[in-house]
Amino acid sequence: MSEPAPDKQPAAKAARRNVGDVPSSTGGHDLVEGLVAPLRLMCRERLGPIEWFRSTWQRGGAATGYSTWTFTDGTTAEVLVKIPVGPSEYGWTVGLGHYDNDLWNSPEVCALPVPRVVAAGEMLGGYDLAWFIVEKLSGPALNQRICERVVREILSAAAEFQSRAAALRAVEGAGEHRDWHALVARSRELLEFTTMPEQKRWAKCLQRLERSLPRVLPVWESRPFNTWCHGDLHPGNAMRRETGQDDGRCVLFDLAFVHPGHWVEDAVYVERQFWAHPEVLGTTKPVQELARHRKALGLDSQGEVARLAAARRVLMAGCAPAWWETEGSPAYAVGALGILEKHLDLFAS
Repeated sequence: MSEPAPDKQPAAKAARRNVGDVPSSTGGHDLVEGLVAPLRLMCRERLGPIEWFRSTWQRGGAATGYSTWTFTDGTTAEVLVKIPVGPSEYGWTVGLGHYDNDLWNSPEVCALPVPRVVAAGEMLGGYDLAWFIVEKLSGPALNQRICERVVREILSAAAEFQSRAAALRAVEGAGEHRDWHALVARSRELLEFTTMPEQKRWAKCLQRLERSLPRVLPVWESRPFNTWCHGDLHPGNAMRRETGQDDGRCVLFDLAFVHPGHWVEDAVYVERQFWAHPEVLGTTKPVQELARHRKALGLDSQGEVARLAAARRVLMAGCAPAWWETEGSPAYAVGALGILEKHLDLFAS
């Protein structure tokens, strides 16, 4: 018998619902402990004791813990429990990863590019509180062993994610919309207050970028929204599933930022993480690599991809001073500056 799970129709229902408020008078620790008993009851006592933890990378107030799950045949699996879960992460994780427990070790389910889900629900302990229990992936995250091969695996998994997401739910809704004029102006304003190297070159480039926005923005803003983008595609959000073959299967998690957009967004998101260390990519070009995997899966990879990617690079590189406090480093600043100088030439008047 299948474990508790939402309707597996396109994740629209779950992705559109808001998680209800939990009474503020209840402390976080007490709340979680108070939910363990009803959680185990909903799971028909198949969930073992939970060891709660909090990672340094964890965002928000969710509680996560390790446990074990006992299947009907008596076999067990190590699992991860998360309470509460936001509507987007819940909808996509469960929509893509929940299968009947009897299929847990089937080739189809073991090939999923997202975590396998053993149980999930949208109510717990009388609260409108989403939760899920997924497989515990073998760690560490792939950012601990990053190399060109790992980048290629992540891009391959991203193409599979995009394919499965499109099959689950038609691409619709508002995508990413930023005030690029304001962000570039903010970069110019903050530049002198940062410790970024090459400030004179940066000042010159940002001035050029500001003048070029009337040519850059129409390219980017006219892009078709044809993909469910992962939205946070980096090696820290990828781990391996042990399959008994080679190093296992690359699995993407943290689906809280999935949004409609153009697949180039995910490709450039990966690429820009290595602007400081392009040697990691070797001969791999993330945009071309993701396009290749998408084509193999029958997904659209045509259009003015090169020009779209150039526009995205220019815009993201130009925001480096604006985002310096949260994601800046001297090496990244130098890399982003080189990208900006190179690709701005494509939008010269």
